[in-house]
Amino acid sequence: MEGDPFSGVNNGTQVDGKMLQTFKKNFVQVQNILDQNRLLINEINQNHESKVADNLSRNVGLIKELNNNIRKVVDLYSDLSTSFSKSMEVSSEGDSSGAVKSDGKGGQKRLRPT
Repeated sequence: MEGDPFSGVNNGTQVDGKMLQTFKKNFVQVQNILDQNRLLINEINQNHESKVADNLSRNVGLIKELNNNIRKVVDLYSDLSTSFSKSMEVSSEGDSSGAVKSDGKGGQKRLRPT
């Protein structure tokens, strides 16, 4: 799919389709919130430049909305990070390719793919 940021994700790694859909959904949500934030910031700037009392007082609510949106983005990225970490743990546990190999010293050594 052209323009799809996830089109090359499955190159040699097994990616769960449901997990990929969750990533896509979350990234779309993040992008929508960021687009909304851009509009809010533009309106806040216009209100500030106008120096009209009503516009300046409206900025208080707009800035609160902007802060809430930023919290949502942080939460979404946190959820994505957690989901990604969990999927990598599951992926590495089920990996029979020998990507993780004991070095004989009680530790684990990661091998680079050739």
